[in-house]
Amino acid sequence: MSSVLDLVRDDLRGFAGYSSARSAKLEGDVWLNANESAWANPGDMQASCRRYPDPQPQALRERLAGLYGCATDQLLIGRGSDEAIDLLVRALCAPGRDAVLYTPPVFGMYAVSARLQNAPAREVPLRDTEVGFVPDIGAIIATAKQGNAKLVFLCSPSNPGGLSIGLQQVEAVASALRGQALVVVDEAYGEFSDEPSAVSLLARYDNIAVLRTLSKAHALAAARIGTVIADSALIAVLRSCQAPYPIPTPCSSLALEGLSDAALALTDSRIATVRAERERLRAALAGCACVRRVYVSDANFLLVRFNDAEAAFGALLAAGVVVRDQRAAPQLHDALRITLGTPEQNDRVLDALTTLEPVA
Repeated sequence: MSSVLDLVRDDLRGFAGYSSARSAKLEGDVWLNANESAWANPGDMQASCRRYPDPQPQALRERLAGLYGCATDQLLIGRGSDEAIDLLVRALCAPGRDAVLYTPPVFGMYAVSARLQNAPAREVPLRDTEVGFVPDIGAIIATAKQGNAKLVFLCSPSNPGGLSIGLQQVEAVASALRGQALVVVDEAYGEFSDEPSAVSLLARYDNIAVLRTLSKAHALAAARIGTVIADSALIAVLRSCQAPYPIPTPCSSLALEGLSDAALALTDSRIATVRAERERLRAALAGCACVRRVYVSDANFLLVRFNDAEAAFGALLAAGVVVRDQRAAPQLHDALRITLGTPEQNDRVLDALTTLEPVA
């Protein structure tokens, strides 16, 4: 019977990785095993940074596992989703042989990590339909099989398209590619969507992995706390490929504070505000003469096509509002991506765009 470990590079199976001074669970009150300073830095008022951190802080792992509905041994904490993407590509894809499949227009780090690993890229463009940008599931499966894909990235909700991918579609891809590829569901914006997490599929499919982050809904982008959730055997492999001390102690402490019951309650209320603003701004933008189309979104942003995207971008900049220019992305020559801000910030967006005249 096949195992998810069969997808790991042959030369990394059994790879132990670097054994740091914090890897061994030793007890003592005088720590002289890691060549650390005996004194705290004068600027370290809490004296928390003299020692190397726990590579995988247990309290944070337990809190994240509870938040995402998985076991602690199914979860690896890293420096944002970017590190998780890179680890997956390096651990599974033999350079020049095993391909990475993704669905443009989409988050650019899948392509970047593939190129750095010299992994062939397989692109299956999203289809621009009446409901928005949607994946072509049949084409994804066929291309993965024909193109020797070892990793298939599904972004849900998609960035910048905004739509979620249904669990039935994720399951269809995982089932069709079992034994050949790992299906990675990037749920960076999952908190803003009604679609259940693909974590619920892990019990039946060991070739599914899920990416989560505290950067978006939890407002901890600078802390760089991301998580990959997968079969425990695969998590162990990824840990052996990870740098020795990925989670700085101040970031771990901040994340724990940001995931307290009180903090989570406030985060939930802010998510509700974002969702309400998402619908208000979408309706208002649809009524702007300069706007060609506003896409429905399950995330904390809106993808907007303009009659004159350059003029819209300039008008927003003149008003002090910086948005994401998407015009270089496939299929998005006239589009900008606008993150949902506070109600007042969203009003500034509308005020700036209402000054533009429609293109004749």
